[in-house]
Order: sequence, then C-alpha cells, then structure tokens
Amino acid sequence: MAAASASTPQGVAERRGIPAAAFVEDVEAYLRQAGLDVNSALAFLQERLQQYKIVEMKLLAQQRDLQAKIPDIEKCLDIVAALQAKKALGEALIADFELSEGIYSRAKIEDTDSVCLWLGANVMLEYSCDEGSSPLISEMSQANALLKKNLENAKASLEVLVADLQFLRDQQTITQLNSVGTWEFQQLCKRCVGVSDWVI
Repeated sequence: MAAASASTPQGVAERRGIPAAAFVEDVEAYLRQAGLDVNSALAFLQERLQQYKIVEMKLLAQQRDLQAKIPDIEKCLDIVAALQAKKALGEALIADFELSEGIYSRAKIEDTDSVCLWLGANVMLEYSCDEGSSPLISEMSQANALLKKNLENAKASLEVLVADLQFLRDQQTITQLNSVGTWEFQQLCKRCVGVSDWVI
C-alpha cells in the first residue's frame, strides 16, 4: 500500500470558493483513510462533479455578461470622444439611435449641455455643464475617466473568470479520473474476491 493516497495540484485547497480535487493515486488507501466503501466514494465523486458543473454554468453566464458589457463600454467611450471632438470644433453631431429593436432614428445634437451614461443596474449618471465654472469638456473628461475605469474593471474581472474556469475544468478532469479509478478498483475487487461490494 502506498503512503500517500491523494495529492492536490501545487497544494491548492481552493480557488475563490471552488474546492480543489485531490488526485487519488491509491484508491484502496484513499478508501481506508476516508472510511468509505466504494459505492459511497463513487456517489461522493459524482456529487462533487455535479457541483462543479453548476459552478461552471454560473461562471460561464458571468463570462457571457462581461463579454457583452465590454463592447458596450467601448462604444460609450467612442461616443464620448466624438462628443468632445464635435464640442471642441463647435459642430453638431449627427447620430442614429435605436428607438426600439430594429427601429432607428437620426438626430442632430447641437451644443450639448450634458451627457448621460448608463451604468447598469437601473443607474444612469448625468454629467452636465455648470454655469461658467466647469466647461462641458471637463465634465465629459470625468465621464471618459469613469468609462475607462469601468472598462479596466470589466477586463480584469474577465481575466479572473477565465482563470477560474480553467481551474474548474482541471478539477472536473481530476474528479472524473478519480471516479474512473474508483470504478476500476471496484471491478477489480469483484473479480478477485467475488463479492459485489468492497467494504472496509
């Protein structure tokens, strides 16, 4: 019998609440150490695999949301930059905007007094021009800075999610390998001993 029955990758116990799966090298020693029979171990591994799949679905939904959010923020940055450029030149901005799904209208925006940014979660922020004290350009610069910060945060969150998904996929693979190893051990015990279950 081997002394070490299970090992985790680089000693990681969990990542952001996702428990690490220990690779079982010696199934018999693992079962003795855990005090489990083969069927209980298989049930535990299947339950853990289902938990990983649920977490994966949640993370994939968050990833889709962030991947949709990033282009929206980039579009807002482009629009604020266009408004700043037109304001500096004293020209009107011609824009097409969506009234309803698939229905657009054209607008001519002259000398704007404010810009409204949709932040999500039913929050809209308006940057306006105070009377003579701060020009619209500086207000739009604040809007631009806010959008850039939101874009950086969204990209950083996306990187963390991608790393979490990779970690999760590794844990699923390890759990599947453990299930196969445990099942093979059960089959070996049935052939060798001629019993239907291996009990400690």
